Amino acid sequence: MPVRLALLALLRHPARTLLAILGVAVSAALLLDMVMLATGMRENFRDFLLLRGYQLRVAPRGTLPFDSEATLDSARALVRTVRAVPGVRAVSPVLGAQSQALMGGDSVVTGFVLGLEPDVQGDYELVRGADLVVPDAAAIANTDAVGTLVANAAWLARTRRAPGDTVRLAVGYDPQLRTVLGERRFVVAGEARFHYVATAQPALALPLAVLQAMGGAERRDRVSLLMVKAADGADADAIVQAIQRAAPRTSAISLAGATAQVEQRLAYFKQLALVLGSISLAVGVLLVTTLVTISVNERQGEIAVLRAIGIARASVVMQVFLEGLAIAAVGSLLGLGLGLVTGEWLEGILRDFPGMPPTFRFFVFQPRDAGFSLVLLTLAGVVSGLFPAFRAASLPIATTLRREAVA
Repeated sequence: MPVRLALLALLRHPARTLLAILGVAVSAALLLDMVMLATGMRENFRDFLLLRGYQLRVAPRGTLPFDSEATLDSARALVRTVRAVPGVRAVSPVLGAQSQALMGGDSVVTGFVLGLEPDVQGDYELVRGADLVVPDAAAIANTDAVGTLVANAAWLARTRRAPGDTVRLAVGYDPQLRTVLGERRFVVAGEARFHYVATAQPALALPLAVLQAMGGAERRDRVSLLMVKAADGADADAIVQAIQRAAPRTSAISLAGATAQVEQRLAYFKQLALVLGSISLAVGVLLVTTLVTISVNERQGEIAVLRAIGIARASVVMQVFLEGLAIAAVGSLLGLGLGLVTGEWLEGILRDFPGMPPTFRFFVFQPRDAGFSLVLLTLAGVVSGLFPAFRAASLPIATTLRREAVA
């Protein structure tokens, strides 16, 4: 009986009911997006760091990888030391620098260049063409030798090059002499997608030894960081401690440590998500409460008649309560679908922020996010129906009937 009466009450004003459901759906969509933003960044950042299975990063002491221009010297010895740590399966040394592609005349295309060891690198995946070829020691020392590079789509577009083309590349500039430093010729071996470089940023990769040689004494036997892959079942925290003991001039950062540091830097995103999520939940509660209260006020005479003919107070409470719960439930289900759509739209906006890598996502849908949002919205529906339900049940029968008869 209460269910049928609640349904009839909602269908009595279909336009108002529909608008209420849509209002709840918008609030539910915003709530889901904020939950996805608050929890998705953390989960995505873990996957982001583990794209190629490297759980640890070793950087100059007191810095994050590429957080500054600081580098690690005696790189070959450091790599041997880290590889000797129990539980370490692979080590990928990385050197970062700025490069200048000499296009003829005064035309120069600047890009971010990484020096890598191709067989253990974890910074890019090949899209087309061939991978880097590591030259022998004689070719590295010979500045006239032609090397190989791989580059992303942005660099290829800026330089108007394609796999198989040749380009002159430098890795420094002397403002006093107005000449480039470390100039060499390279063949573009292939196109790559760099995991940790912004989509619009021109980027390329060279064999590590070649980039070190091009940089002269400033970069000889130096790297910016080491990416470390732990063996299956190895304790990452134990490896971090062992690396710190073996190489005290470095900062070894585990996946958990990197996540914690990045979370500190992105804390404002979580605060924004918390504020907007709370506002959306409060708006949903107020909206449903207001509309159900208006419906109760319009039906005071009807409710008084039901009470007068013997309908129990609990039945009246249940009827009005179900009205609010039904609006909240239907609106919430619609809102979850709407939230996924708006999440993708917002993701597209944030993805265009300068400096954002193509593989990083802000809004990551997880079933538990939808479940958590649904629980909150259900509780909101329960809360929003309480006030109008008890207001309806507490109406004085005689006074209400007399007022309705006079009106």
